[in-house]
Amino acid sequence: MTKELVRKVLVCASVTFLAASAGTKGLSAEGGHRLRVTKECTQYTGASGSFCTITGSNVPQILVGSTVTYDQAAGVPAGMLDSNVILDAGGGNRAIGRCTLDLTTGLGLCTFSDGTGTFAGFHARIKVSPPADGKNWHWDGVYGFGEDGD
Repeated sequence: MTKELVRKVLVCASVTFLAASAGTKGLSAEGGHRLRVTKECTQYTGASGSFCTITGSNVPQILVGSTVTYDQAAGVPAGMLDSNVILDAGGGNRAIGRCTLDLTTGLGLCTFSDGTGTFAGFHARIKVSPPADGKNWHWDGVYGFGEDGD
Protein backbone atom coordinates (compact mmCIF):
# COMPACT_ATOMS: atom_id res chain seq x y z
CA MET A 1 0.00 0.00 0.00
CA THR A 2 1.13 3.53 -0.69
CA LYS A 3 1.56 6.00 2.17
CA GLU A 4 -1.40 8.03 0.86
CA LEU A 5 -3.69 4.97 0.83
CA VAL A 6 -2.58 4.00 4.34
CA ARG A 7 -3.27 7.58 5.54
CA LYS A 8 -6.76 7.53 4.02
CA VAL A 9 -7.56 4.16 5.60
CA LEU A 10 -6.36 5.41 9.00
CA VAL A 11 -8.41 8.62 8.72
CA CYS A 12 -11.55 6.65 7.79
CA ALA A 13 -10.95 4.24 10.66
CA SER A 14 -10.44 7.14 13.07
CA VAL A 15 -13.69 8.84 12.02
CA THR A 16 -15.57 5.54 12.35
CA PHE A 17 -14.09 4.92 15.79
CA LEU A 18 -14.91 8.45 16.96
CA ALA A 19 -18.49 8.16 15.77
CA ALA A 20 -18.96 4.80 17.46
CA SER A 21 -17.32 5.75 20.75
CA ALA A 22 -18.41 9.33 21.24
CA GLY A 23 -21.09 8.60 23.81
CA THR A 24 -24.02 9.13 21.49
CA LYS A 25 -25.65 5.84 22.49
CA GLY A 26 -29.36 5.94 21.84
CA LEU A 27 -29.27 8.93 19.50
CA SER A 28 -30.96 8.54 16.17
CA ALA A 29 -33.24 10.60 14.00
CA GLU A 30 -36.16 8.88 15.76
CA GLY A 31 -34.78 8.91 19.33
CA GLY A 32 -33.00 12.25 19.56
CA HIS A 33 -33.93 15.86 19.02
CA ARG A 34 -33.06 17.56 15.74
CA LEU A 35 -30.07 19.91 15.94
CA ARG A 36 -29.54 22.71 13.42
CA VAL A 37 -26.82 25.27 14.08
CA THR A 38 -24.99 27.87 11.98
CA LYS A 39 -21.63 29.34 12.90
CA GLU A 40 -19.29 31.87 11.37
CA CYS A 41 -15.55 31.38 11.58
CA THR A 42 -13.92 34.76 10.87
CA GLN A 43 -11.94 34.37 14.14
CA TYR A 44 -10.80 30.84 13.23
CA THR A 45 -7.16 30.89 12.07
CA GLY A 46 -6.44 27.16 12.01
CA ALA A 47 -4.21 27.53 15.08
CA SER A 48 -4.84 25.76 18.35
CA GLY A 49 -7.23 27.83 20.47
CA SER A 50 -8.95 29.60 17.60
CA PHE A 51 -12.74 29.61 17.51
CA CYS A 52 -16.00 30.05 15.62
CA THR A 53 -19.12 31.88 16.84
CA ILE A 54 -22.66 30.50 16.80
CA THR A 55 -24.97 32.68 14.65
CA GLY A 56 -28.12 30.55 14.78
CA SER A 57 -29.44 27.56 16.72
CA ASN A 58 -32.62 25.62 17.31
CA VAL A 59 -31.22 24.14 20.56
CA PRO A 60 -32.18 26.24 23.61
CA GLN A 61 -28.85 25.59 25.37
CA ILE A 62 -26.76 26.64 22.34
CA LEU A 63 -27.15 30.40 22.46
CA VAL A 64 -26.36 32.77 19.61
CA GLY A 65 -22.94 34.18 20.49
CA SER A 66 -21.69 30.89 21.98
CA THR A 67 -18.23 29.89 20.81
CA VAL A 68 -16.71 26.65 19.54
CA THR A 69 -13.00 26.53 20.39
CA TYR A 70 -10.66 24.06 18.65
CA ASP A 71 -7.90 22.57 20.80
CA GLN A 72 -5.70 21.21 18.00
CA ALA A 73 -4.36 23.01 14.96
CA ALA A 74 -5.70 22.25 11.48
CA GLY A 75 -3.57 20.38 8.98
CA VAL A 76 -2.42 17.37 11.02
CA PRO A 77 -2.89 15.01 9.32
CA ALA A 78 -2.48 17.02 6.13
CA GLY A 79 -5.72 18.36 4.74
CA MET A 80 -7.68 17.55 7.91
CA LEU A 81 -8.92 19.17 11.09
CA ASP A 82 -9.14 16.58 13.88
CA SER A 83 -9.59 18.37 17.19
CA ASN A 84 -11.10 18.29 20.64
CA VAL A 85 -13.65 21.11 20.91
CA ILE A 86 -15.37 23.10 23.62
CA LEU A 87 -18.81 24.56 22.95
CA ASP A 88 -19.03 27.46 25.41
CA ALA A 89 -22.37 29.20 26.00
CA GLY A 90 -20.99 31.28 28.90
CA GLY A 91 -21.73 31.10 32.62
CA GLY A 92 -19.97 27.75 33.01
CA ASN A 93 -22.24 26.11 30.43
CA ARG A 94 -19.88 24.06 28.26
CA ALA A 95 -20.06 20.91 26.14
CA ILE A 96 -17.01 18.81 25.26
CA GLY A 97 -16.55 16.96 22.02
CA ARG A 98 -14.47 16.24 18.97
CA CYS A 99 -14.68 17.43 15.36
CA THR A 100 -13.07 15.89 12.30
CA LEU A 101 -13.23 17.84 9.05
CA ASP A 102 -11.89 17.35 5.54
CA LEU A 103 -10.42 20.77 4.74
CA THR A 104 -10.73 20.15 0.99
CA THR A 105 -14.49 19.50 0.95
CA GLY A 106 -15.53 21.23 4.18
CA LEU A 107 -17.48 18.12 5.18
CA GLY A 108 -17.07 16.59 8.60
CA LEU A 109 -18.44 15.08 11.78
CA CYS A 110 -18.65 16.47 15.31
CA THR A 111 -19.65 14.45 18.35
CA PHE A 112 -20.30 15.71 21.88
CA SER A 113 -20.23 13.41 24.88
CA ASP A 114 -20.98 15.51 27.99
CA GLY A 115 -20.80 18.94 29.51
CA THR A 116 -21.22 21.23 32.48
CA GLY A 117 -24.06 23.51 33.58
CA THR A 118 -26.94 23.36 31.11
CA PHE A 119 -24.89 20.92 29.01
CA ALA A 120 -24.64 18.25 31.74
CA GLY A 121 -25.39 14.92 30.03
CA PHE A 122 -25.37 16.49 26.54
CA HIS A 123 -24.75 14.06 23.66
CA ALA A 124 -24.80 14.90 19.95
CA ARG A 125 -23.83 13.53 16.56
CA ILE A 126 -23.52 16.29 13.97
CA LYS A 127 -22.75 16.45 10.26
CA VAL A 128 -20.73 19.53 9.28
CA SER A 129 -21.14 21.22 5.91
CA PRO A 130 -19.38 24.26 4.45
CA PRO A 131 -20.93 27.68 3.94
CA ALA A 132 -23.35 27.88 1.02
CA ASP A 133 -23.61 31.63 1.64
CA GLY A 134 -19.83 32.14 1.90
CA LYS A 135 -20.03 32.82 5.65
CA ASN A 136 -22.05 30.42 7.81
CA TRP A 137 -21.01 26.80 8.36
CA HIS A 138 -23.82 24.36 9.07
CA TRP A 139 -24.31 21.69 11.74
CA ASP A 140 -27.13 19.21 11.19
CA GLY A 141 -27.66 16.29 13.53
CA VAL A 142 -29.34 14.90 16.61
CA TYR A 143 -28.86 15.58 20.30
CA GLY A 144 -30.12 14.47 23.67
CA PHE A 145 -29.41 14.67 27.39
CA GLY A 146 -28.60 11.90 29.84
CA GLU A 147 -26.61 8.70 29.53
CA ASP A 148 -29.05 7.09 27.10
CA GLY A 149 -29.32 10.20 24.90
CA ASP A 150 -32.82 11.13 26.13
